[in-house]
Amino acid sequence: PDRCSYCKGELYGRQTALAAERGRAVVVDGNNAGDRGDYRPGRQAAREHGVRSPLDEANLTKDDIRELARAAGLESWNEPASACLSSRIPYGTEVSDEKLRQIEQAETVLRDLGFRVFRVRHHDSVARLEIARSEMPRALDAQVNARLVAALKELGYQYVSLDLQGYRLGSLNEALRLRPVS
Repeated sequence: PDRCSYCKGELYGRQTALAAERGRAVVVDGNNAGDRGDYRPGRQAAREHGVRSPLDEANLTKDDIRELARAAGLESWNEPASACLSSRIPYGTEVSDEKLRQIEQAETVLRDLGFRVFRVRHHDSVARLEIARSEMPRALDAQVNARLVAALKELGYQYVSLDLQGYRLGSLNEALRLRPVS
């Protein structure tokens, strides 16, 4: 479960070195107060490299940030969250460029079909689609469904499944046996 720590450790190591080289005092990330309750393996790597999270430090949640962005007139104020593509691959499974490209292409298919809130969870030959409950009826529409299944099979998935629990943050964390930190 520490692949994000490793990846972010590499990334943060390069970023903090670059910041120091350019005379910058600190590297910041986009973590916010709403991220505190979810398992985030990259947070340890951030702490180890002195990365700051000003949105979290200001106690701003995703909803607070969206409202501030909307009030500032930013067009992206209501964009869905977008986590690292490796978060679509179950823990204990090798992450490869090929898998990441397949996931990215699969999510492009859903986006092009008009879906807004979703994830494609990669389970080798199975694409497990987590789609917002409000968008599930569209996924089951015969024409949309046929296009979706055909496109994902063309990308190399043998099976396409719809997760009836719908889209939810951190669904792959459900398989982890985490204990609260005291």
